[in-house]
Amino acid sequence: MGVVATGAAVWPLADSMNPSAEVLALASTEVDLSPVAEGQRISVFWRGKPVFVDRRTAEQIKAAEEVPMDELPDPQLDEARVQKPEWLVLVGVCTHLGCIPLGQKTGEPRGEYGGWFCPCHGSHYDTSGRIRKGPAPLNLEVPPYSFVEDEVILIG
Repeated sequence: MGVVATGAAVWPLADSMNPSAEVLALASTEVDLSPVAEGQRISVFWRGKPVFVDRRTAEQIKAAEEVPMDELPDPQLDEARVQKPEWLVLVGVCTHLGCIPLGQKTGEPRGEYGGWFCPCHGSHYDTSGRIRKGPAPLNLEVPPYSFVEDEVILIG
């Protein structure tokens, strides 16, 4: 009976340390990709960070796949960064100082490699989100995500 009483007394304290429903809701974000046209980019938020979703064209995919690894400061194959070649999902935070790179909206500069450009210190990312030029030390991060349907992803 003492063990049961101790468990009954300790359980509310231990349970209060679990994340709240609001925090758990922020842990993942479901995104419907069906309205995104080829060549279009959208931004969503996950854990308070912008996430860039890019429906890449055949030309963008080809450009990303043909880059020699010895030209990359942080070498990663394009196919290691995507689950489906046409969909690129990235955390939209520059790996240099945490700025948000340009290139998501129509008309914004996309840098020398057609990806994203961080104007704060001049980092250029390619169509796979890999750093190509500038002070950023790493590629744009690929968040954990999965396809729950053909055109629906779950980030987180």
